[in-house]
Amino acid sequence: MNKLMSLTCAALMTPMLAQGAFKLDSRYSDNDGDLIADIPAKSEQIDPSTLIFAYTPVEDPSVYAEAWSDFLDHLSEKTGKKVQFFPVQSNAAQIEAMRAGRLHIAGFNTGSNPIAVACGGFRPFTIMASADGSFGYEMEIITHPDSGITDVDGLQGRELAFTSETSNSGFKAPSAILKADYDLVPNRDFTPVFSGKHDNSVLGVANKDYDAAAVANSVMARMLNRGVVSEDQIVSLYKSQTFPTTGYGVAHNLTPELQDKIQQAFFSFEWEGTTLEEEFSKSGEAQFIPITFKEHWEVIRKIDDANGVVYNCR
Repeated sequence: MNKLMSLTCAALMTPMLAQGAFKLDSRYSDNDGDLIADIPAKSEQIDPSTLIFAYTPVEDPSVYAEAWSDFLDHLSEKTGKKVQFFPVQSNAAQIEAMRAGRLHIAGFNTGSNPIAVACGGFRPFTIMASADGSFGYEMEIITHPDSGITDVDGLQGRELAFTSETSNSGFKAPSAILKADYDLVPNRDFTPVFSGKHDNSVLGVANKDYDAAAVANSVMARMLNRGVVSEDQIVSLYKSQTFPTTGYGVAHNLTPELQDKIQQAFFSFEWEGTTLEEEFSKSGEAQFIPITFKEHWEVIRKIDDANGVVYNCR
């Protein structure tokens, strides 16, 4: 359960016994105690002519290239820069790209945020929220109607699909909850498999390829609304507390002026009638609101501690 996916080349995450405190990689400083990398000295800052943006790889990247198109036009206008959408295929590749300086603005999924902050110098500042300011999603453990599984205890001896080992709802949270609340441990009590993405897990359950899966219900809701799967194909066995959703932010070494312009672009974006509204209104989002990693990701850092992992980056 504590073995984490490795990042190729630039950043390697190694599980160790948790020390109960989040820590940045040694290449970053945090003099103000906000748990994210400080902006470096002026000589180390960058002001690229083209900004690279990546959305967390939870579903088909081509869907989201279109969904983000209106926002990226707005971002280009507000920053005076060209903006390019980068269709990343994995959480590990996304974190490595930011660490290596090839990614400037990104949305990292809930579970990847602490790793991106610690290993990639990611500075999150916003998340999507509903019109009333509420935000978040739940982890659900789902099965299909013909599985014969009627409750969480019924996972004993069956196959449970996770997404990736960096995902909160796709691995970290269900691992901690199943062990703490149900005394269910992978490889001892059930067989874990990894689908790679939330949509793969949802489709796998709907098509009866997996007995059950742990997924983010915000992703599942969008798939249901698009008709990719239907409600009669899914049975929910468990729903967690609400977690923060994808966090959006910037690479730590962009100039302060550019970071300010990027933040202003997020907070000034008018959703109505845009491709972003068309896609994300399906799961209730309607605006960007400010957040801090220190406050809003506290529960996620606690889940990492409960799973007995910290991240070493090299």
